[in-house]
Amino acid sequence: MARNLQSSERLRPIDLARGHGLSTQAVRNYEEAGILPPAARTPHGYRTYTRLHAQALEAFLALVPGHGHPTATAIMRAVNGDAVDEALRLVDGSHAALLEDRRTLRAVEDALRGLSPATGSTTRAAPKAGRTFIGPLAEELGVRPATLRAWEAAGLVRPRRDPLTGYRVYDEADVRDVRLAHQLRRGGYLLEQIAPLIAQVRAAGGLEPLEGALRDWHSRLSARGRALLRGAAALDAYLRRLLPE
Repeated sequence: MARNLQSSERLRPIDLARGHGLSTQAVRNYEEAGILPPAARTPHGYRTYTRLHAQALEAFLALVPGHGHPTATAIMRAVNGDAVDEALRLVDGSHAALLEDRRTLRAVEDALRGLSPATGSTTRAAPKAGRTFIGPLAEELGVRPATLRAWEAAGLVRPRRDPLTGYRVYDEADVRDVRLAHQLRRGGYLLEQIAPLIAQVRAAGGLEPLEGALRDWHSRLSARGRALLRGAAALDAYLRRLLPE
């Protein structure tokens, strides 16, 4: 695979650093991490960089917002190590994760729109015939019973106790709360963030209390999508300079 590592323009570490708002030590660290291709050295041992290194740095900095620092680092190391297919696999993985997060958000919205005032109210009716217990519910969601107990301790769900056995009994409203907590956790929300949202849903019985959070979630996913596009464009520009056709 032919690689274009030549350029008539020579850049000092300080030139590369200042052009991207970094310290010279950060530039050296990026080179040592494989984010930049190896730099040439002067007879006195000083590093010299080229426009290729500047473009590699631009690609990395563009990749970070969408992929995160570890994945962006792995992508650049793969490219600079002649493993372009591995770099593209990592890029695909980030896009797949974003798509899964979009599906999770839609599932949360669908779950909320399915609420009725009866099931969302703070007034709790007697358990229905379809009540369930912690083991089957945990198995259905693919979590451990200990997870449901942790959610209960955090105030996300409030199952009754069977007066004879002491077992937790989840009625229709409890199951709804557990499903909602599960979806929000998949969306990256912390337990302390979920508890007040579920409390609002119980009180209002509908989607309105979560509309602000859902709009924010949509905005964050859209920002990630745009960031992935910008990262892809910068990476493609670097690849075209590194591996001219």
